[in-house]
Amino acid sequence: MIELRGIEKHFTLGGGRLEVIRGIDLSIKAGEFVTIMGKSGSGKSTLLNIIACLDRPSAGQYTLFGKEVSCLPDTQLSQLRNRHIGFVFQSFNLIARNTALKNVEKPLVYQGMGAHERRAKALDMLEKVGLAERSGHNPSQLSGGQQQRVAVARALVTNPSLLIADEPTGNLDSNTSREVMALLQSICREGTTVVMVTHDPSLSAYSDRVVELCDGQVLKA
Repeated sequence: MIELRGIEKHFTLGGGRLEVIRGIDLSIKAGEFVTIMGKSGSGKSTLLNIIACLDRPSAGQYTLFGKEVSCLPDTQLSQLRNRHIGFVFQSFNLIARNTALKNVEKPLVYQGMGAHERRAKALDMLEKVGLAERSGHNPSQLSGGQQQRVAVARALVTNPSLLIADEPTGNLDSNTSREVMALLQSICREGTTVVMVTHDPSLSAYSDRVVELCDGQVLKA
Protein backbone atom coordinates (compact mmCIF):
# COMPACT_ATOMS: atom_id res chain seq x y z
CA MET A 1 0.00 0.00 0.00
CA ILE A 2 2.78 2.41 0.97
CA GLU A 3 6.12 2.64 -0.86
CA LEU A 4 8.70 5.25 0.11
CA ARG A 5 11.89 5.42 -1.94
CA GLY A 6 14.74 7.82 -1.20
CA ILE A 7 12.47 10.15 0.77
CA GLU A 8 14.14 13.33 2.00
CA LYS A 9 12.77 16.35 3.81
CA HIS A 10 14.66 19.52 4.60
CA PHE A 11 13.75 22.99 5.83
CA THR A 12 15.52 26.31 5.34
CA LEU A 13 16.16 28.08 8.62
CA GLY A 14 18.07 31.34 8.91
CA GLY A 15 19.77 30.82 5.59
CA GLY A 16 20.85 27.31 6.58
CA ARG A 17 19.42 23.92 5.66
CA LEU A 18 18.02 21.53 8.26
CA GLU A 19 17.91 17.89 7.12
CA VAL A 20 15.05 16.15 8.92
CA ILE A 21 14.52 13.04 6.76
CA ARG A 22 17.51 11.62 4.95
CA GLY A 23 16.96 9.00 2.26
CA ILE A 24 14.27 6.78 3.80
CA ASP A 25 13.15 3.59 2.04
CA LEU A 26 10.08 1.95 3.57
CA SER A 27 7.28 -0.37 2.49
CA ILE A 28 4.04 -0.98 4.40
CA LYS A 29 1.61 -3.67 3.32
CA ALA A 30 -2.16 -3.36 3.31
CA GLY A 31 -3.64 -4.50 6.61
CA GLU A 32 -0.40 -4.02 8.55
CA PHE A 33 -0.10 -2.23 11.90
CA VAL A 34 3.19 -0.31 11.92
CA THR A 35 4.54 1.75 14.82
CA ILE A 36 7.11 4.49 14.13
CA MET A 37 9.39 5.27 17.06
CA GLY A 38 12.45 7.35 17.76
CA LYS A 39 13.83 10.00 20.05
CA SER A 40 12.66 13.61 19.86
CA GLY A 41 14.07 15.11 16.66
CA SER A 42 14.49 11.74 14.93
CA GLY A 43 12.04 12.73 12.19
CA LYS A 44 9.15 10.44 13.09
CA SER A 45 6.44 13.13 13.05
CA THR A 46 7.75 14.54 9.77
CA LEU A 47 7.70 11.06 8.23
CA LEU A 48 4.15 10.47 9.49
CA ASN A 49 3.02 13.77 7.94
CA ILE A 50 4.48 12.70 4.59
CA ILE A 51 2.79 9.29 4.78
CA ALA A 52 -0.48 11.04 5.66
CA CYS A 53 -0.18 13.39 2.65
CA LEU A 54 -0.13 16.38 5.01
CA ASP A 55 3.36 17.34 3.84
CA ARG A 56 5.45 16.76 0.73
CA PRO A 57 8.95 15.26 0.60
CA SER A 58 11.78 17.47 -0.64
CA ALA A 59 13.05 14.56 -2.73
CA GLY A 60 12.22 10.93 -3.40
CA GLN A 61 9.16 9.00 -4.53
CA TYR A 62 6.05 8.24 -2.50
CA THR A 63 3.58 5.73 -3.92
CA LEU A 64 0.25 5.30 -2.10
CA PHE A 65 -2.42 2.85 -3.26
CA GLY A 66 -0.29 2.27 -6.35
CA LYS A 67 -0.22 5.96 -7.30
CA GLU A 68 2.66 8.43 -7.11
CA VAL A 69 1.38 11.17 -4.81
CA SER A 70 4.45 13.35 -4.20
CA CYS A 71 3.59 15.82 -6.95
CA LEU A 72 -0.22 15.78 -6.81
CA PRO A 73 -1.87 19.22 -6.57
CA ASP A 74 -3.29 20.24 -3.20
CA THR A 75 -6.90 19.69 -4.30
CA GLN A 76 -6.21 16.05 -5.21
CA LEU A 77 -4.27 15.47 -2.01
CA SER A 78 -7.21 16.86 -0.04
CA GLN A 79 -9.61 14.52 -1.82
CA LEU A 80 -7.27 11.60 -1.19
CA ARG A 81 -7.12 12.35 2.54
CA ASN A 82 -10.87 12.86 2.82
CA ARG A 83 -11.79 9.61 1.07
CA HIS A 84 -9.03 7.19 2.00
CA ILE A 85 -7.20 8.33 5.16
CA GLY A 86 -8.47 8.62 8.74
CA PHE A 87 -6.68 10.61 11.46
CA VAL A 88 -6.47 10.16 15.23
CA PHE A 89 -4.50 12.75 17.22
CA GLN A 90 -3.23 13.06 20.78
CA SER A 91 -5.47 16.05 21.50
CA PHE A 92 -8.72 14.41 20.24
CA ASN A 93 -9.63 17.57 18.22
CA LEU A 94 -13.35 17.20 18.89
CA ILE A 95 -15.70 20.16 18.43
CA ALA A 96 -16.69 21.15 21.98
CA ARG A 97 -20.17 22.43 21.14
CA ASN A 98 -21.12 19.32 19.15
CA THR A 99 -22.36 16.00 20.48
CA ALA A 100 -20.37 12.82 19.95
CA LEU A 101 -22.75 11.94 17.12
CA LYS A 102 -22.28 15.31 15.39
CA ASN A 103 -18.50 15.02 15.74
CA VAL A 104 -18.50 11.60 14.07
CA GLU A 105 -20.82 12.84 11.31
CA LYS A 106 -18.55 15.76 10.38
CA PRO A 107 -16.36 13.97 7.74
CA LEU A 108 -19.53 12.73 6.03
CA VAL A 109 -20.84 16.30 5.83
CA TYR A 110 -17.70 17.21 3.88
CA GLN A 111 -18.42 14.31 1.54
CA GLY A 112 -21.90 15.68 0.86
CA MET A 113 -23.78 12.71 2.36
CA GLY A 114 -27.43 13.23 3.26
CA ALA A 115 -28.46 13.77 6.88
CA HIS A 116 -30.31 10.47 7.35
CA GLU A 117 -27.54 8.31 5.90
CA ARG A 118 -24.72 10.03 7.75
CA ARG A 119 -26.59 9.81 11.06
CA ALA A 120 -27.05 6.07 10.58
CA LYS A 121 -23.39 5.57 9.67
CA ALA A 122 -22.19 7.66 12.61
CA LEU A 123 -24.41 5.79 15.08
CA ASP A 124 -23.16 2.47 13.71
CA MET A 125 -19.55 3.56 14.17
CA LEU A 126 -20.19 4.76 17.73
CA GLU A 127 -21.73 1.35 18.39
CA LYS A 128 -18.54 -0.32 17.17
CA VAL A 129 -16.39 1.67 19.59
CA GLY A 130 -18.80 1.01 22.47
CA LEU A 131 -20.25 4.51 22.79
CA ALA A 132 -23.69 4.36 21.20
CA GLU A 133 -25.32 5.24 24.51
CA ARG A 134 -23.19 8.39 24.76
CA SER A 135 -24.00 9.70 21.28
CA GLY A 136 -25.88 12.72 22.64
CA HIS A 137 -23.12 13.82 25.03
CA ASN A 138 -20.74 16.70 24.38
CA PRO A 139 -16.96 16.12 24.75
CA SER A 140 -16.94 17.84 28.17
CA GLN A 141 -19.32 15.13 29.41
CA LEU A 142 -16.99 12.31 28.33
CA SER A 143 -13.82 10.91 29.86
CA GLY A 144 -10.52 11.19 28.01
CA GLY A 145 -10.76 7.60 26.85
CA GLN A 146 -14.31 8.10 25.64
CA GLN A 147 -13.30 11.23 23.75
CA GLN A 148 -10.52 9.31 22.03
CA ARG A 149 -12.99 6.57 21.09
CA VAL A 150 -15.21 9.23 19.53
CA ALA A 151 -12.15 10.48 17.64
CA VAL A 152 -11.45 6.94 16.41
CA ALA A 153 -15.08 6.57 15.31
CA ARG A 154 -14.84 9.87 13.43
CA ALA A 155 -11.65 8.70 11.72
CA LEU A 156 -13.27 5.43 10.63
CA VAL A 157 -16.72 6.62 9.58
CA THR A 158 -15.59 7.18 5.97
CA ASN A 159 -14.23 3.60 5.80
CA PRO A 160 -10.62 4.68 5.16
CA SER A 161 -8.03 2.22 3.93
CA LEU A 162 -5.34 3.90 6.05
CA LEU A 163 -5.56 5.11 9.64
CA ILE A 164 -2.91 7.58 10.85
CA ALA A 165 -2.49 7.75 14.63
CA ASP A 166 -0.22 10.47 16.06
CA GLU A 167 0.50 9.78 19.76
CA PRO A 168 -3.12 8.58 20.20
CA THR A 169 -2.62 7.70 23.89
CA GLY A 170 -0.49 10.69 24.88
CA ASN A 171 -3.24 12.26 27.02
CA LEU A 172 -4.56 9.03 28.54
CA ASP A 173 -3.77 7.01 31.65
CA SER A 174 -2.21 3.58 31.26
CA ASN A 175 -5.44 1.57 31.55
CA THR A 176 -7.29 3.75 29.07
CA SER A 177 -4.26 3.67 26.76
CA ARG A 178 -4.47 -0.12 26.64
CA GLU A 179 -8.17 0.06 25.81
CA VAL A 180 -7.56 2.45 22.91
CA MET A 181 -4.63 0.38 21.63
CA ALA A 182 -6.74 -2.79 21.74
CA LEU A 183 -9.34 -0.93 19.69
CA LEU A 184 -6.76 0.11 17.08
CA GLN A 185 -5.46 -3.46 16.96
CA SER A 186 -8.99 -4.75 16.39
CA ILE A 187 -9.53 -2.21 13.60
CA CYS A 188 -6.35 -3.38 11.91
CA ARG A 189 -7.45 -7.03 12.11
CA GLU A 190 -10.60 -6.04 10.24
CA GLY A 191 -8.43 -4.86 7.33
CA THR A 192 -7.53 -1.20 7.94
CA THR A 193 -3.84 -0.36 7.67
CA VAL A 194 -2.66 1.50 10.79
CA VAL A 195 0.46 3.67 10.99
CA MET A 196 1.13 5.09 14.44
CA VAL A 197 3.75 7.34 16.02
CA THR A 198 4.36 6.91 19.74
CA HIS A 199 7.09 7.59 22.27
CA ASP A 200 5.92 4.73 24.51
CA PRO A 201 7.82 1.46 23.84
CA SER A 202 5.18 -0.60 25.67
CA LEU A 203 2.61 0.21 22.98
CA SER A 204 4.70 -1.34 20.21
CA ALA A 205 3.50 -4.78 21.34
CA TYR A 206 0.13 -4.02 19.72
CA SER A 207 1.65 -3.56 16.27
CA ASP A 208 2.97 -6.01 13.69
CA ARG A 209 6.21 -4.13 13.15
CA VAL A 210 8.25 -1.30 14.64
CA VAL A 211 10.12 1.18 12.46
CA GLU A 212 12.79 2.94 14.50
CA LEU A 213 14.21 6.24 13.31
CA CYS A 214 17.46 7.93 14.29
CA ASP A 215 18.66 11.26 12.87
CA GLY A 216 16.19 11.11 10.00
CA GLN A 217 17.13 7.60 8.87
CA VAL A 218 15.67 4.14 9.42
CA LEU A 219 17.61 2.36 12.14
CA LYS A 220 15.29 -0.65 12.23
CA ALA A 221 12.34 -1.69 10.08
